[in-house]
Amino acid sequence: MEFTVIDYSIFALLLVLSSAIGLFYALSGDRQRTVQEFLLANRNMGFLPVALSLLATFQSAVAILGVPAEIYRFGTEYWFLGCSYLLGLLIPAHVFIPVFYRLRITSTYEYLELRFNKTVRVLGTVTFIFQMVIYMGVVLYAPALALNAVTGFDLWSAVLTMGLVCTLYTTLGGLKAVIWTDVFQTLVMLAGQLAVIVVGARRVGGMARVWHLAQRHGKIAGIDLNPDPFERHTFWTLAVGGVFMMLSLYGVNQAQVQRYLSARSEREAKLSCYAVFPCQQIVLCLSCLTGLVMFVYDLEHPLAPAQRPGSDQLVLYFVMDVLRDLPGLPGLFVACLFSGSLSTISSAFNSLATVTMEDLVRPHCPGLSESRATLLSKLLALGYGLLCLGMAYVSSMLGPVLQAAISIFGMVGGPLLGLFCLGMFFPCANPTGAAVGLLAGLAMAFWVGIGGILRSMGGAGGAPPSNGTALPAAGNLTTLVASTLLAPTPAPQSPTGLQRFYSLSYLWYSAHNSTTVILVGLLVSLITGPTPAAAVDPRTISPVLPRLLCCLPARSRRRLCCGLGVPEQDADPGDAAKSSGVPNGLAPPGPPRREEEEGQGYVRTAGVPAYTLQETSF
Repeated sequence: MEFTVIDYSIFALLLVLSSAIGLFYALSGDRQRTVQEFLLANRNMGFLPVALSLLATFQSAVAILGVPAEIYRFGTEYWFLGCSYLLGLLIPAHVFIPVFYRLRITSTYEYLELRFNKTVRVLGTVTFIFQMVIYMGVVLYAPALALNAVTGFDLWSAVLTMGLVCTLYTTLGGLKAVIWTDVFQTLVMLAGQLAVIVVGARRVGGMARVWHLAQRHGKIAGIDLNPDPFERHTFWTLAVGGVFMMLSLYGVNQAQVQRYLSARSEREAKLSCYAVFPCQQIVLCLSCLTGLVMFVYDLEHPLAPAQRPGSDQLVLYFVMDVLRDLPGLPGLFVACLFSGSLSTISSAFNSLATVTMEDLVRPHCPGLSESRATLLSKLLALGYGLLCLGMAYVSSMLGPVLQAAISIFGMVGGPLLGLFCLGMFFPCANPTGAAVGLLAGLAMAFWVGIGGILRSMGGAGGAPPSNGTALPAAGNLTTLVASTLLAPTPAPQSPTGLQRFYSLSYLWYSAHNSTTVILVGLLVSLITGPTPAAAVDPRTISPVLPRLLCCLPARSRRRLCCGLGVPEQDADPGDAAKSSGVPNGLAPPGPPRREEEEGQGYVRTAGVPAYTLQETSF
């Protein structure tokens, strides 16, 4: 199907408005003259734009194409992933945000130096950069490839246009432009999906008929309570394993944490987590309904087997067929698709510029002036934008190797989650344990992940396992992202031994790998000597730890906390703030402990920490 002038105009309008938002914030306010404004939007954002930006980062173009295709092929079981969203957002709001926000950090990995040491901080930073650099090229290239295959839309024109526009508004407008373009692009995504559902449902007789036919053909799934972690999708895999996947995205990922830190207060940051919950449920429902409408439409307007598209093109073929007589709506859906890519890529640029500046540049250039630091931050964002275009080109050259590159994003999230949990919940963990634990978690992640891919490639007839950790052929790239959304045809034989281990459901990856980091980190810490209580800054310990240990005897609590003082469970956080005279109950700098900000974090002097550990209740 060829695009009309109206379709191209709507697509162009998306790009023009996105660029205009970047230019507006480049020329207004303080004009991005400080690092604080460029990287953290002056810590002055409200909860609603932050929430919509969190949603846009989560909702990539790959998910827009992948989730409906998943529902089309395997039914509505994936819908139960919505059960994981509640804990997946409550836990960041009450466990991670209080720690990050009260430390007043810019990069998430500054926490690792405050809790452990500079080596652990650099390890975490390098791991994140590796993860995001590989991912951002794929998320730019794969949707453009699918669009080219279906519509004839020029592949490299789409890649270059998206990459350059995204680089422009991210470099000029900073985080504030990124957040407000995310808000605009979220509305475009919702409009595009709604248009497809409404028009598609009308063409097959209404939503009630869609549901009835889907139920008759077994596409409406019941609750599968099978606890087997090697089954790709069960209720427990989606609702429990999905929590850990959500935590790796919304709890410790720099792209998301940076948005929390841009909120004008800790309360606003927490509210953004609450606000994004219903938004995520709406987006998941829209994607699932799109899949059901696709299935019923295909029943009544079947394609010949030779014409049937690959998994990555199902949604686009359906959209172009349903909307073919409505000029402008195909362009709206393409704008919706590219909005998903733009929001994800701009978040990657900004977060990469932040961690590079704060974790790698400033520690080695402590005397860097504010104006030079701001200019360098903008150049870093520009550099990562150009690198993204380069990675998109590399993605086009990788062929089958690209399958492994796509899955790396999901492999790395779990070990980073485990590293932060090790620091926040186990005061006895030491820097050696943290570093060894992270490396062990990464090794485990790549072992299981790459093993699953090799198993799928080496299986009989190339048939991959049913768990979804294996990836389809190189032609079907678009449907894959941090979590492999589309499952291939189930393998005919049940795997055994290591083959069974390699068939672990992808939704348990984060839980498995983060647990590996924690267990190995604790073991090494106990062998090499736990961290003394006097060396642990209580602000780096999660405020909910006392409540988690409240049922244990006082002696056991002291042992688990390695002697670190634990406040009374019913203490009011506000009392600490009043007694200290500063927000959040943190003592002002001064004896017996002094802290002063430098580029790489904080310089500590000897002395027992004099801060009040607060707790937050769910």
